[in-house]
Amino acid sequence: MKEFLINLLNFFGFAWWVKVDTASPACTYYFGPFLSEKEAHNSTNGYVEDLEHEGAQGIGIQVSRCKPNDLTIYQEDYSSISKSAPIFSGQT
Repeated sequence: MKEFLINLLNFFGFAWWVKVDTASPACTYYFGPFLSEKEAHNSTNGYVEDLEHEGAQGIGIQVSRCKPNDLTIYQEDYSSISKSAPIFSGQT
């Protein structure tokens, strides 16, 4: 039942996710979904420990309700987005 509720909340973008940004490597990781903010916060230590063990540095954490499209985003992915076609018709 809990899994069904989490999936339903996630479908509508109301599930809680842990967003972890690292400076080196320059990545954003999403962990979740979680049913509650408290549950998401309680899981952050394990994610940080795993990333530190893998050598990640400059780790920042944010817990929020969202619906990420990708669970791992590399810095290169950001740069390819900025080089794509303009979003608004008035941009050059």
